[in-house]
Amino acid sequence: MSTSILLRRISTLAGILPEGVLRLKGHEMSEFKHLSNAYLLLEGGMIVQFGPDQECQVERADAVIDCSGKMVLPAFCDSHTHLVFAAWRENEFVDRIKGMSYEEIAKRGGGILNSAAKLQAASEDQLFELASERLHEVMSMGTGAIEIKSGYGLTVESELKMLRVIRRIKDLNLIPVKATFLGAHAMPTLFKSNRPEYIRLLTEEMVPQIAEKGLADYIDVFCDKGFYTVEETDQILEAGARYGLKPKIHANELDYSGGIQVGVKHQAVSVDHLEYTGPEEIASLASSDTIATILPSTAFFLGLPYAPARNMIENNICVALASDYNPGSSPSGNMSFILSLACVKLKMLPEEAFNALTINGAAALELGDKVGSITASKSANILITKPVSSLAYLPYSFGAGWIEKVIIGGKEI
Repeated sequence: MSTSILLRRISTLAGILPEGVLRLKGHEMSEFKHLSNAYLLLEGGMIVQFGPDQECQVERADAVIDCSGKMVLPAFCDSHTHLVFAAWRENEFVDRIKGMSYEEIAKRGGGILNSAAKLQAASEDQLFELASERLHEVMSMGTGAIEIKSGYGLTVESELKMLRVIRRIKDLNLIPVKATFLGAHAMPTLFKSNRPEYIRLLTEEMVPQIAEKGLADYIDVFCDKGFYTVEETDQILEAGARYGLKPKIHANELDYSGGIQVGVKHQAVSVDHLEYTGPEEIASLASSDTIATILPSTAFFLGLPYAPARNMIENNICVALASDYNPGSSPSGNMSFILSLACVKLKMLPEEAFNALTINGAAALELGDKVGSITASKSANILITKPVSSLAYLPYSFGAGWIEKVIIGGKEI
């Protein structure tokens, strides 16, 4: 028998969208539709019905929750994470405090190569246990759908090991999970003087095996200064396309790299980071269906310029926000903090930021028909706040812990 939960006297039920609306662009993002004094019925893990509380005719439910003074929102959809890793990198954090740059740390074998060495030495079971703990952590903070990348393996076996771990995470069926192959995250030391051979390894050995085993939904490349060139990115994305792997790429985190343009050229689902985005990049995104995914906690943590979100929105671009949860440049999956950064540093309105964290994050996961809004027939993935005065209070009160309950698939976690 399915379990039903009835939420009554909801002060504000927000993030309401009609069926079929799978993303919001530009000025549409400023509308975070809501109902005051509402009810919401969840049954069988799905949103069944909602409306004004005085019109509620539900006679019984397995559980009734009084939401007086509280807001009910769709759960966050985190479309860019590196949740599978072997160890943290707090020593590099101290190095940056002392003045070393991200690139300088990478050149001396730190950064991604540091994580790769540790991951290669870890067992699959160890990685699964660590990633499972992190998944439960981010779920408790309101994440109801997630993407997880490989990219700390950088060898055939270790990349496959990471992707097998991600598949095991998927098989837990806790929240929707998408897997991304990011073998082109950094250039392994072994191939520093022979880059074409590693590109061959990626395109002729890794990609075919990953596709054959069904281990990834997407392919990613770190197309940026000091990492992969536009030409190399082209080659890798073309190989992915031959095997049905859609692109979702790292672009323009460290420089005007051409990553945005090559992502749009390949009809990427999203291009992510975007700290260095100028008029040419804006024009490229505006002429495409590619989602601009901004990762503001990375800019915060590394001291990078923030992506020009306002310019993107003013040019009718679909903007998503994600955590980039990883051990080196964004060691947190707290999407409430991303919300606050978006408002404080990106100058996004609270409504725009919430849409970027929910329905547009779902679109960047190609899950907009299943999660990301309060819509009948979508998964019952919702947040219940503590008593709050307004939507704006949530980003305003950064660090306050305003989430009271998280319900995923109709079950409180």
